[in-house]
Amino acid sequence: MITIAHVSDLHLDGGPRATERAERVMSYLRDLPGPLDAVLVTGDIADHARPEEYQQAKELFALPHPVLVLPGNHDRRAPFRTGLLDGKPDDEELNQAVRAGGATFLLLDSTIPGSDDGVLSDRTLAWLEDALAQEPTDRPVFVCFHHPPVELHTPYVDRVRQFHEDRLAEVLARHTHVVALLCGHAHVAAATTFAGLPLLVAPGVASTVPLPFEGRDAVDYELAPGLAFHLLDDRRRLVTHYRALS
Repeated sequence: MITIAHVSDLHLDGGPRATERAERVMSYLRDLPGPLDAVLVTGDIADHARPEEYQQAKELFALPHPVLVLPGNHDRRAPFRTGLLDGKPDDEELNQAVRAGGATFLLLDSTIPGSDDGVLSDRTLAWLEDALAQEPTDRPVFVCFHHPPVELHTPYVDRVRQFHEDRLAEVLARHTHVVALLCGHAHVAAATTFAGLPLLVAPGVASTVPLPFEGRDAVDYELAPGLAFHLLDDRRRLVTHYRALS
């Protein structure tokens, strides 16, 4: 069994509200009696991409589990690299392949500098194609990014989703060992499909975006922060549980 905790959209800004909510989630993960193979954080870790926000995130991510991170539209590549990955300040796409718990996580950069919507660039898609080709077909692969590549019927988010998604679908169609696509950005727990694969969206830690028929404001800062647990068994059956932390 591969067990993944999936969180997203912490929007750390140095303020007490975002800090308390992020600490609530990380404390919950830290105190779990059972092991996790990975903690995946799918972007918008910082709210303004300031060095002190990434320093705070780095301290919060000091967990007894591997923590995998990728950037969102509120993050910036250079400070993200230096603050969370101890890398050099580079503004090129940030794509990573990480092996943990018997699976491979391909962490893609779907951000467009200066824009809130997303796309997988030619460079990133070529990187993905090559990374998938190098992975053994008997090893499960999770493809991860920030922006969902489909409409979730939340207008507030759909207008800044990942676009030109047909190119991603073409790459995925050539590889059979991808188990699921994991993302964030929507600030709402959601499950759908893309290119014949599960597309699983983590809820937001910082806030929640209500659905249009719920009749509330665009962003709800009072609903509890949430996370997802993805469980992959030996038959490659994937089950996702969503948890709200009141």
